[in-house]
Amino acid sequence: MLNPSSKLKGEKDWQKFEVARRLKDVVHKIRAQYQADWKSKEIRKRQRAVALYFIDKLALRAGNEKEEGETADTVGCCSLRVEHIKLHSKLDGQEHVVEFDFLGKDSIRYYNKVSVEKPVFKNLQLFMKNKDPGDDLFDRLTTVVLNKHLQKLMNGLTAKVFRTYNASITLQEQLKALTNPEDSVAEKLLSYNRANRAVAILCNHQRSTPKTFEKSMQNLQTKIDAKKEQLEKAQQELEEAEDELKDTRDAKAEANVQKKKKLLERLKEQLAKLNVQATDKEENKQIALGTSKLNYLDPRISIAWCKKFGVPIEKIFNKTQREKFAWAIDMTDEDFEF
Repeated sequence: MLNPSSKLKGEKDWQKFEVARRLKDVVHKIRAQYQADWKSKEIRKRQRAVALYFIDKLALRAGNEKEEGETADTVGCCSLRVEHIKLHSKLDGQEHVVEFDFLGKDSIRYYNKVSVEKPVFKNLQLFMKNKDPGDDLFDRLTTVVLNKHLQKLMNGLTAKVFRTYNASITLQEQLKALTNPEDSVAEKLLSYNRANRAVAILCNHQRSTPKTFEKSMQNLQTKIDAKKEQLEKAQQELEEAEDELKDTRDAKAEANVQKKKKLLERLKEQLAKLNVQATDKEENKQIALGTSKLNYLDPRISIAWCKKFGVPIEKIFNKTQREKFAWAIDMTDEDFEF
C-alpha cells in the first residue's frame, strides 16, 4: 500500500496538477472549437461539443465512474437520458435554462438550473426530439469516444483534468476577489472557506446537514451570548476606570485604564472570532469542503495564499494533508499562480 505522503505519490500529485495547468494554455482554443462544432453538419460532433461544454462549464463527470458492484442508477454527462433534463425557454428571469436532475457518482443527487448558450439550448431540443424519457440524450456519444477526442486536443486531457482545472482556477479567482489583507486571521479563513465553497458547489460536493449541527450551533450561540455579556461588563468597568482617572490622575488609575482597554479589545476579538465561526458553520452545513481540497485543488494555490496573507498553513491543512502535500509546501512561494 502506497503511503500518501511518499515521494512517489507526491510526484504523481504534482504531475496531475501540472497537466491541469497546461490546459490553461489551450483552453480558449478548445472552447472555440467546441463552440464551432455546435453548428456542425454531423450530429455526433454536435453531441460531443455540447457534452464537452457541460463538462467544462458545469464540471460534470464524463460518466464512466461507477464503482464496482454499484447497482444504483447513477449517470454522468455521456450517459444522461432525456428524463434527466428539462428545457425552459424562460425561467426565473433567465433565458435558455436547462434543469438537470439525476444521480451522480456515489448516488449523490445533481440538481441544477443553468442558463446556457442559445445554440446549446437549440441542440438539446434537437437531441430530445422524438425520443422517450428513457432514451440516451447523447445517443451518438460514449465516454470512450469523448476521451479519445480529448486526447487529440491535448495530451493527457480527460474530463477529470477539466474538473481539476476549473476547480483550481475558481479557487484562485475567488481568493483574489474575497481576501482583504487588513482582515484578522479568522476573517481571512472565512474568506478562504467561501472561496472553497464556490468550488464545492461547482463540483456538486454536497452532504446532508450533520445530525449534531443544531446542537453545536446552540452551544456556539451560548458562547456568543456569554461573550457579549463579558463585553458589556468590560465596557462598563472601563468607563468607571476612566472616571476614576479623571478624579485622581494618578499612575495606578492610568495603569488600570490601560488594563481595562486591553481586556475590552481582547473580548471584542474573541466575539468577532465566534461570530465568524457561526457564519462559517451555517454556510457550510450542506457542503463537503474536504473533497475538492484533497482531490481537485492544486495545494500550491492555498499555500501561496497562506504565505502571502500571513495565515498559518495548519489552519488550512491538517497534519495528514500537510504530509500528503509536503511537496507543495516545500516548493511554493507567495507569488505562485496556477
